[in-house]
Amino acid sequence: MKIGIMNNPSKSVYDEAAFCGKAGFDFLDLTIEGPCAINVDIDRLRPILDSYGLSITGHTDPCLPYAYPIQGVREACFKELERCAGIFSALGAKVMNIHPCYFCPPAMRKDLISFHIEALPPIVEMAASYGLTMVLENYKAPFDRVSIFKNLLTQVPGLKLHLDFGHSNFGTDNHEVFCGELGEHIQHVHFSDNRSRSDDHMPLGVGTVNWQKAVNSLKAAGYNSTITLEVFCNDPMQHKYLNLSREFIQELWA
Repeated sequence: MKIGIMNNPSKSVYDEAAFCGKAGFDFLDLTIEGPCAINVDIDRLRPILDSYGLSITGHTDPCLPYAYPIQGVREACFKELERCAGIFSALGAKVMNIHPCYFCPPAMRKDLISFHIEALPPIVEMAASYGLTMVLENYKAPFDRVSIFKNLLTQVPGLKLHLDFGHSNFGTDNHEVFCGELGEHIQHVHFSDNRSRSDDHMPLGVGTVNWQKAVNSLKAAGYNSTITLEVFCNDPMQHKYLNLSREFIQELWA
């Protein structure tokens, strides 16, 4: 089990990578999004990662409308996702995430899942050509249900699951259901806490997630890979809350 953190896209990606390394985490969950992480200089970032022995996982902009029912929009998003894949691959990543696309004309809402089944296969194939496994992150309805993910994982060969435990805490199916029914498909995990209403990205233990059950569910599913602490708070407390969250998980895991 490896524990990492995500760079805050409102800050310098290079400063965030150095912060991750100095804090002793295992990897950086590199998100490429605005305002300060839209562009990543590989030659500048790689030495920072290497100096701390950091690996990375790839995290893409959650607002890309890659499944929108206009081909030109899809093509533009594909181009951006391929740009990200090139950066992730060059930095040694093996996993690249993608978020559900909720952008859709209201009259076509019933076709939202079908749009994903159409749009995702070429994206998954593109990622594979860069040596990356594409993982789809659970979030709000309808992408908060195991049944939806079973359909997508069946219809899109090569697609895997990115399980966000904060998201599953306010979704239809909780982490125990996802781990129990789709455990073999989980390739990456996000941990953060909330109060069962919204995605608050709070430190572990201050919300309503049962972290002992969360860890037990993951271990029962045979998962022993990357866990990102997606915890964001004011600067004076960021390091302390991340350390506390890491120690908490390590104790539960042991």
